[in-house]
Amino acid sequence: MSATTNVTTIHYGTAWDDCTLLEEVKQANLEKERKDGVKRHFGYDWQEVGRYNPDYLAYVEAERERLGENHPLFLTQYCLVPVHGGGGFLDAQQKAQLKGNHSRLHQPQKDRIYIAGIDIAGESEESEGAVLRNLKPLKDSTIITIGELDFSGTGDLQKLPGIKIVEHYRWTGKKHTELYPQLADILGNVWRCRKVAIDATGIGQTVSSFLRKALGSRIKPFIFTAGSKSELGFNLLAAINSGRLKIYAGDGSDEYTGVLLSNRQGKKPLPSEQDNEFLCRTVAGTR
Repeated sequence: MSATTNVTTIHYGTAWDDCTLLEEVKQANLEKERKDGVKRHFGYDWQEVGRYNPDYLAYVEAERERLGENHPLFLTQYCLVPVHGGGGFLDAQQKAQLKGNHSRLHQPQKDRIYIAGIDIAGESEESEGAVLRNLKPLKDSTIITIGELDFSGTGDLQKLPGIKIVEHYRWTGKKHTELYPQLADILGNVWRCRKVAIDATGIGQTVSSFLRKALGSRIKPFIFTAGSKSELGFNLLAAINSGRLKIYAGDGSDEYTGVLLSNRQGKKPLPSEQDNEFLCRTVAGTR
């Protein structure tokens, strides 16, 4: 009906990416403005609103400190800048921020607090370990990442501790019944992890239940849904942008390169690209 009578149509909101209808209409209106000079697009970002509302200004500044100014939520919801497609999960700046200067550890240090994240993969009837990874390079692996909590930077602005990734473990194709005691020993006796976040979705549920019985309330099962995975990913970006999350200095390992190269949007993920998943779970272990 509106098309036949040429009524005025108003589109409002915040565009998430450059493929949304709102962003497409915005770009079309800006193009018309350039041609005839008639104002059609009106945008008011957080700084403009903050000129008239000091409380809102203070709130958004705190969010910028918490999330980082390049966080997708901050860019889209406060700066009104859509996320452009074609990039990976982490951009070049975030990869640079993720790099730490501490050494990889193979055993815990005295008087330190450790947490962990676990990503559970399927079993194999054929073979396991490096042999299976060579035979099937796209085969997922069960991965543990160990993080050390760093309280040196906590204060009024940063209330959450930093996380220094200090070790990775990886098993490909190994039967879960053989993994149970090894996982429990590594997490409970070797690193004495204070908290462990584990993917309890699907095949991970059985492993999660076993570890819960062995290690008690230290185990934090995580069920993946569209909403929970999105929130977890945003928490990861916030931890990187604020400088809270650092991985050990480059050692040439598959695990290290997997974290920094696991961003091939639109392509089938490599097993090393699980690294962003278990980084997410490690971050979840501090909450």
